[in-house]
Amino acid sequence: MRLTRFLAPSAIAAGFVLLWQGLILATGLPPFLLPGPGAVAAALIAQREVLTGAALRTLAEVLAGFALGAGSGAMLAVAMAAWPRLAATLRPALLISQVIPTFALAPILTLWLGYGMAPKIVVTALICFFPVASAFLDGLERTSPACRDLARTMGAGPAREMWHLRIPMALPLLGSGLKLAAIYAPVGAVIGEWVGGSEGLGAVMIHANGRMRIDLSFAALTVVTALALAFHAGISLAVRRGLARFG
Repeated sequence: MRLTRFLAPSAIAAGFVLLWQGLILATGLPPFLLPGPGAVAAALIAQREVLTGAALRTLAEVLAGFALGAGSGAMLAVAMAAWPRLAATLRPALLISQVIPTFALAPILTLWLGYGMAPKIVVTALICFFPVASAFLDGLERTSPACRDLARTMGAGPAREMWHLRIPMALPLLGSGLKLAAIYAPVGAVIGEWVGGSEGLGAVMIHANGRMRIDLSFAALTVVTALALAFHAGISLAVRRGLARFG
């Protein structure tokens, strides 16, 4: 089973590389438009120090933004589940917030917060906030009325009911929201770096494009993809272990 899990993604990746190289051979695209896999691999090796430093910077932004967005989303979900009037007031605002493109907010946040890590962290947090808040709130509101009635009959107050009944029963949906947010988190960090940043993988891509170093841009994109997959795998593993422990 473990071997199958490893072989299937490896086969897909190998097929993608072969298709990529075949497209270049069939169309004759020049390297400044579409570099080959060999050129990208060479850029990865030649610029490994630059890419490693940029990846660490992006990873720090992803971790901070994910923690901020997921934590605030989970807390708001608990508050909305505990106070239905608050939920009725804030639910439309949450939906409207998702209509605004995050990419449009990135320049404004850069103007307000400067060119450091802060705007990238906030962009990442905004992207992670809604999936976690929405999924966790859905789980909290799905608690069986019969279970809630039984808890009240046994003398549980609202706080004990929330902590000992509703939150444990909503953990699977919270885990789904965390895994979804883990997919989006690297996207938020890179968007922030594209708009205003001199460090990170997004900044490397922008600078490489400006110098027509498309091979380096693809190399940075490869590292972003690997970082995103690794981060999602880590969060998924943490969710599985957490559910196994508290389930």
